[in-house]
Amino acid sequence: GVDLQVCTSRNPTCCTKKMEERYQTAAKQDIQQVLQTSSATLKFLISRNAAAFQETFEMLIRLAENYTSTLFCTAYRNMAAEATVRVQEFFTDVGLFIFGTDISTEEFVNRFFDTLFPVVYNHVINPGLTDISLEYAECLRMARRDIRPFGNIPKKAIGQMGRSLLSSRTFLQALNLGIEVINTTDHLHFSKDCSRALLRMQYCPHCQGLMLSKPCMGYCLNIIRGCLANTAEIDLHWRGYIQSLEELSSAMSGTHDIEHVLLNFHSLVNDAVVQAHTHGPELSEQVKKICGPPVRKPAQSPGCSFDQNKDSQGLKMFSRDSEETLTNRRKEFISHLQLYRAFYGGLADQLCSNELAAADGLPCWNGEDVVKRY
Repeated sequence: GVDLQVCTSRNPTCCTKKMEERYQTAAKQDIQQVLQTSSATLKFLISRNAAAFQETFEMLIRLAENYTSTLFCTAYRNMAAEATVRVQEFFTDVGLFIFGTDISTEEFVNRFFDTLFPVVYNHVINPGLTDISLEYAECLRMARRDIRPFGNIPKKAIGQMGRSLLSSRTFLQALNLGIEVINTTDHLHFSKDCSRALLRMQYCPHCQGLMLSKPCMGYCLNIIRGCLANTAEIDLHWRGYIQSLEELSSAMSGTHDIEHVLLNFHSLVNDAVVQAHTHGPELSEQVKKICGPPVRKPAQSPGCSFDQNKDSQGLKMFSRDSEETLTNRRKEFISHLQLYRAFYGGLADQLCSNELAAADGLPCWNGEDVVKRY
């Protein structure tokens, strides 16, 4: 072993250069393994919750769509077939937005009320024996924002949806960001100096036949803190990340809670239709000024194409869990996450005390020899 680079010693050695190289690879793999083991519980906590929240949001969207379509099937049956198509389009947009597609909430809420107006005009404001023509419906759609048949309700819906959907979307994105951070720090690239120091700490004793000796605690901390210096810099940002998640979670409660906003959307829609019905005569006059008298075509047979039983199982499940609201689930998750606030700052200490170093009071390896104390 005269040509050894790192595991040189005054004592006889049983390592060759080839063995030293293999030990160097093993030392790096060991530390990767230890890093992954130490972050596994944290990673599982975040990824399990990310999946659970995503599933809950999907369920909420389905239920809210169900409630809104049911409203038309029960209270406004004559326009249910046309209205439920608009409802489906709207909740598809809600899902796309929450799960990260770059669309504007204001735009799709407005689009919903724009496309609902011709349906409401045809069946509630100015019902006839036949349907309005496609061109006339298009004119109504374009004129909805000027005529304001639903009063202030679209604006109210934009405010509620904008805030609650954005915070839910941000929350999901933040959880995925957390997983990404852990994945990155689980696969660190170690510098040449660090790799050599790890080799000396973990495997050089083997070259002297000291197969069972573990590094001294202080020695281990010096080496691992040096190797994880870049990771320690994450500490401040990680603490900030957890604090931001706490603040975001608090802001999502109450009237801006996605559960509250989505599951009450159908009552906003009902208020909008009632408002249009109440002001029917004056709305008819306004429409006549902008679009002229209604141009009609043969009526299609109205019906309720929506299957009300389709999600009844989901409804039962959801109402059974209603004590465990989203807010409670978020609070529980955040309180578990707070235990990992100092995870990156204390990582070196955690690795040495849990996995790598010798227990206090036992003989240990100091990089040169086995000693009684470091």
